[in-house]
Amino acid sequence: MRCASSATKAIWIEEGAGRTIMTIDYIEPGPFLSQGVAFGNLVFLAGLTADDRSLDVRGQTGQILAKIDRYLAEAGTDRSRLLTAQIWLTDIGNWAQMNAVWSTWIGGNRPPARATVEARLAAEGLLVEIMVTAARKV
Repeated sequence: MRCASSATKAIWIEEGAGRTIMTIDYIEPGPFLSQGVAFGNLVFLAGLTADDRSLDVRGQTGQILAKIDRYLAEAGTDRSRLLTAQIWLTDIGNWAQMNAVWSTWIGGNRPPARATVEARLAAEGLLVEIMVTAARKV
C-alpha cells in the first residue's frame, strides 16, 4: 500500500491493483491541527472557538456555530446530519445563554447526542468551545 498526499488530502492506494482503499480529506490543516477531517461518510470538526473574545457567551456561541456551518458545508454536509456535539463552557452558569443560541440554530428536530461540561479553555476570554461529528451526504 502506498499513500499519495497533499496538504488537504491523503489517499491510500493498494499496490498492484491501483484501487483507492481510503481517502482522508483535511479541512484547513495547520501546524498543530486541522479544523476538520473527513473520512468515509464521517466528518470530525476540531474544537472551535470564537474569533472575537470580547463577545458574551451568546455572541461567541453564534460565531462558533457559523464556523461549524461553513466547515460542514466544505466537507459536503450540514447541521441536519450532526451525530454528536461536545461543548465546553468556562462557567456552567452560562449554560442557559449558550443553549438558547444552540437551540435556535439546531432546531427541534433530531438534535445530536451532546455533552456540555465546565472547563478551563486554552486562551483568556474564551467562554465556549464546541466540537461536532457529522455524517456526510451520500
